[in-house]
Amino acid sequence: MSDARSTAYIDLAAVRHNAARLDRAAGDATLMAVVKADAYGHGAVECARAALAGGASALAVASVEEAEQLRLSGLDDVTILIMSPLSGSACGRALRQRCEVVISDVAAVAPLIAARTAGEPVLVHVEVDTGMGRLGVPIDEALALADAAEAGGARVVGVMTHFATADVTDGPDAGFMREQLVRFRAIVPAFRDRFPGITVHAANSAGTLRDHGAAFDMVRCGIALYGCSPFGGDPTTDDLTPALSWHSRLALVKHVSSRESVGYGRTWRAARGTWIGTIPVGYADGFARDLSNRGEVLVGGRRVPVVGTVSMDLITVDLGPEATERGGEEVVIIGSQGTERMTADEIARLRGTIAYEVTCAVSTRVARVHAE
Repeated sequence: MSDARSTAYIDLAAVRHNAARLDRAAGDATLMAVVKADAYGHGAVECARAALAGGASALAVASVEEAEQLRLSGLDDVTILIMSPLSGSACGRALRQRCEVVISDVAAVAPLIAARTAGEPVLVHVEVDTGMGRLGVPIDEALALADAAEAGGARVVGVMTHFATADVTDGPDAGFMREQLVRFRAIVPAFRDRFPGITVHAANSAGTLRDHGAAFDMVRCGIALYGCSPFGGDPTTDDLTPALSWHSRLALVKHVSSRESVGYGRTWRAARGTWIGTIPVGYADGFARDLSNRGEVLVGGRRVPVVGTVSMDLITVDLGPEATERGGEEVVIIGSQGTERMTADEIARLRGTIAYEVTCAVSTRVARVHAE
């Protein structure tokens, strides 16, 4: 245990394993590892290297700052795709980092062309909106945008779409991914004819694991790369290994009597005399306040409930009347201890959210250790 209040350990062998698993699922398509948002809280540079070692051949980010971080780390020869829109001032920086850029309208082209230096290529991927309703050009305008980009001096090297419901496997929207695929497939031949060698891509993690027919030339995988289920279930079902575990310690153990309260607002009172453990983790570290009086952590190989209100810096747990812990013992917030396991997916289900939010929320105050 380090001296940090809490530590997130990232297993790079797990990232490599998951990359290899996704690369196999992609078949003949290549794997683009999505490492935006500091690799969903796992560490972008370290996870990018592990993903490339596991079979990925390109990287995707959301901002030019994220791309610059990767280049500064020495990742010079790998393709980096910036997926979110760029401001005019960011265009030159993106081109200097030799990034490829996603465009959704013709207005995005001129700043890129204006920002380039002599002989510098402007490589763009045209995003087509097949139903996400967020970014992307309407289907019937996609070829016109691509032609305008080339006429303006850019080179169209990719065409893509993004699934809105790839992770939805039942209910009224379960078939919408298929509808999006049909719409996208309808325009692919025209793009291949017009732009020989173009890279066609659509599938995210869920799409890659759900439908081999969604792979096209490349898949873009994020959450599954880090061992979380894109479907919100048990990641081992899809042979994914969680990469992140989050550990802390019992900073203090004290006995409280029946009817004594613990924490802000007195939201919990002991039903009997019991031992309360205080852990130096709170919502400033990424342990969500909505886990007050309903979350669990692992202590001594068993699950113990979070009691009282989660505060900025501390949480309290009920160790039970027979507890033998007296302080300093390991606490596992995410990960395994003995035969028990707590996954980011389980925490997400409890909170009514997704594992993406759980891992991204682990703040910079939590020390990171990358290891095999």
